[in-house]
Amino acid sequence: MSDAAALEAFLEKWRARWPEWAIAQVFLAPAERPLAQAWLALRAELAEAAWGGEDPTPGAAKLGWWEQELHGWARGARRHPLGLALQKQPVDWAALATALPALRLRRVPEGDRAATLAGLAPLAAVLAQLSARLFAVTTASTPEAMAEALLAEWVLLLPQRGVPAAGTALSDLLALPALRAGARSERIQAGLVRARLRRLAAGRRPPLPAPLALLTAWRAARG
Repeated sequence: MSDAAALEAFLEKWRARWPEWAIAQVFLAPAERPLAQAWLALRAELAEAAWGGEDPTPGAAKLGWWEQELHGWARGARRHPLGLALQKQPVDWAALATALPALRLRRVPEGDRAATLAGLAPLAAVLAQLSARLFAVTTASTPEAMAEALLAEWVLLLPQRGVPAAGTALSDLLALPALRAGARSERIQAGLVRARLRRLAAGRRPPLPAPLALLTAWRAARG
């Protein structure tokens, strides 16, 4: 399989998990869409490794692999198909690699939301800066806002059993402000995550219906 085919196959898996983006992408410039998909697929890969599944061992190993891979991107090397789209972008991949080990320590939310957000802050700051550089955004989202968006992604990946830990109740998360600054693709994804959480809170499963996906993406794209 060629590098381009391997990249497309990986992105197709992400699209299958987020079919809303078939609609949401209309709010991005056509030239920006491939990069946005690759970036969001990388973000999803890291989140799944950190917080997905019930057994933390495979995810911890995957995070360790990604730490090495991102350091390789910083040196001009790549192994993962996403590197074809992302590695040569003028961003500090080593900074992202350095922020990953903290995720291995945070499989379970802290005892309160403030503590959880504080734990996510270092990664959130790196993601906000990398995303702004990647998409040439002059005003990056704040680390605090990005941490709140990450927490929403975390809760969306928590196993659907029992009661979420303190600070992760859906009503609490949905009361937080929406992501308003930073890259448009990040704002749209954060909006889709929140809309999926609202759907879960109402007892319905994702993905979002097409009209709701369109409305959600439009609102998020406006900032």
